[in-house]
Amino acid sequence: MSELSRRGNNIHLRTLSTGVQTGQRLGFTTDAIDPRIEAIAHDDWKAPNIRAALKMAIEVFCRRAVVEVPDYADAVARVRPDASIVDVNCWGALSVADAGEIPWLCFAPYTPLLKSRGVPPFGPGLKPLPGVLGRIRDAAVRPLVMGMLEKAMLPRLNKIRAEVGAPRVTSADAFLRRAPLILVASGKPFEYPQTDWGDAVQMIGPSTFEPPIDTTPDWLAAINRPIVLVSTSSEKQADDKLVATAMTALANEPVHVVATLPTGLPSGLTPAPNATLREFVPHGMVLDRSVCAVTHGGMGVTQKALNRGVPVCVVPFGRDQFETARRVEVAHCGTRLPAKKLTPASLRAKVREAMTMTDGAKRVAAGFAATGGVARGADLIEQRILGRTARCRITT
Repeated sequence: MSELSRRGNNIHLRTLSTGVQTGQRLGFTTDAIDPRIEAIAHDDWKAPNIRAALKMAIEVFCRRAVVEVPDYADAVARVRPDASIVDVNCWGALSVADAGEIPWLCFAPYTPLLKSRGVPPFGPGLKPLPGVLGRIRDAAVRPLVMGMLEKAMLPRLNKIRAEVGAPRVTSADAFLRRAPLILVASGKPFEYPQTDWGDAVQMIGPSTFEPPIDTTPDWLAAINRPIVLVSTSSEKQADDKLVATAMTALANEPVHVVATLPTGLPSGLTPAPNATLREFVPHGMVLDRSVCAVTHGGMGVTQKALNRGVPVCVVPFGRDQFETARRVEVAHCGTRLPAKKLTPASLRAKVREAMTMTDGAKRVAAGFAATGGVARGADLIEQRILGRTARCRITT
C-alpha cells in the first residue's frame, strides 16, 4: 500500500481496530472493519486433533464472511474506488468483489492452497516426492485433505456467493482463481522450485512492513550476546510452551533469547537469566542482531528472518504452519521440529543445526529480492488491474 501511495494513488484502508492508527500515520484514509468481524476469534487451538481444528477454522472464516459482505459493500459504495485489494482470508469480501464491476485483486500473505503440478496438497506439510510415486501419492491424498476442507467450506461459501450474485464455485482452488490477479507474499526458493500457479498468480516477496521505531529500546541495547528470537502466534494457539522450552534449551548456550508473545504473557512464565520476554516487539530490530529465529511457523516472522539471511528453526502447531516448516526444510534455510517432538534437547539440537544454515537463508533472501518486491507488485496492479498509471482511489 505504501508503494501505491508513493506513486500518487489514494489509499482507503479497512483493517483491524489495532491497525487504524498505523494506517493513518502512513497517510492512508483508514477505518476499522465492523467490530463483529474482530469479535469472531479463532478457537481452533482448542481442537483435539487436526481434523477438528480445520473444521473450527472454516467455521470462523464462514461466520466472518457473513459480516464482511455488508462491511465491504458499504465501503465500496462510500469510497467508489477505481480498484480493490482483498485479503485472501476475507471470503465474504472476495465474493462481493467477484460479483461487482470494480477491478479487483487478491493478496495472499502466506502460501495459498492452490494446485500446482508436483506440489503436494496444501495442509499437512507433506514433503514433495518426485516422479510417478509422488504423483500417485498426491492424487491419493488430495481428495482426503481437500475433500475434508471443501465439504465444510463450499456449501456455506456458495450460499453467501449466491446471495451477492457471484458464481458458484466447485473447489477451493476455483474460488481463489476467481481473482483476476493474486499477489503472494513469498518467492522461490522458499516456495518449491516446481511451483507454478499460472500467470495470474505472482510472487512479490515477503511482507516486511513494521511500524517505524525512533530509537533502540534500552533493554535491547543492553544485550551483549548474539540473539535468538523466539516467536509465538498473534492468533491465539497452544504455543506458549515453545517459549518455556526454548529458555530451558538455550539456558547454557552463549546467546540471549528474546521471546515475543503477542496474545499475552502467560502467568507463571519467568524469564531465564539470558532471556527477555515481551508481548510485542517489531521483529526487525531484533532480527538485525539475531543468529537464529525459532518460530511457530507463521509466514510473517519466518520470512522476515529469512529476508535478512537469518536461518530459522520452525516448530509448527497448526494452520498453515506445517507447510511453512516443510518449505524451510526443503529450501535448506533452517530446520523443522514437529511440536509433538518438542523437548529442550531436541530444540537445542535443531537450533544448533539451523545456525549452520546461514548460506541457505541468504539464498532465500536473494530469491525474495529477485521477485521485485512491492515495486513489482505495484507495477502489476497498475498494468493488469488499473490498466493505466494515473492516480486512483484504491480500497483494501
